[in-house]
Amino acid sequence: MKIAIRTLDHTEHLSQEEIQAIEAACAHYEQRPAAAIDALMIVQRRQGWVDDSRLEAVAGLLGMSSAELEGIATFYNHIYRQPVGRHVLHLCNSISCWLCDVDKLADHLRERLQLEFGQTSADGRITLLPNVCLGCCDKAPAMMLDGELIENLSAEKLDEILASLEGGEDG
Repeated sequence: MKIAIRTLDHTEHLSQEEIQAIEAACAHYEQRPAAAIDALMIVQRRQGWVDDSRLEAVAGLLGMSSAELEGIATFYNHIYRQPVGRHVLHLCNSISCWLCDVDKLADHLRERLQLEFGQTSADGRITLLPNVCLGCCDKAPAMMLDGELIENLSAEKLDEILASLEGGEDG
């Protein structure tokens, strides 16, 4: 007796451009799963985050299980598994930043934004997230805003950045 194994094709959840970009990323690696972070970032660029259906589609393209890809997605803190604001602010909380009073800057941000870490503003404009290390310990304290590293932070510098975001300079 033969048992038919049905494999699900979730690629309908991806655009043709995303599929082509993921295939191009896979070409750079000996094994397709090695392109996992690249593929997730490709998908995230379109929607701003990676929902379950797109994660399953990417897993299928890479020849890995959804659980394996979920493990990668949730480990890497720049892959968002839930909606985020138009602007994502990652405040570094490494030991170097901590030694440079990042805790005071964190308090300042929470007060100015009226957000706790992990929250998004009611208008969907800003998401505030902690980051274990941004890799610029010599220029601490630091943060990343929409993928741009900002070093040597001060309360005044934060106020300027927040004012530009509040002023509608969405770049």
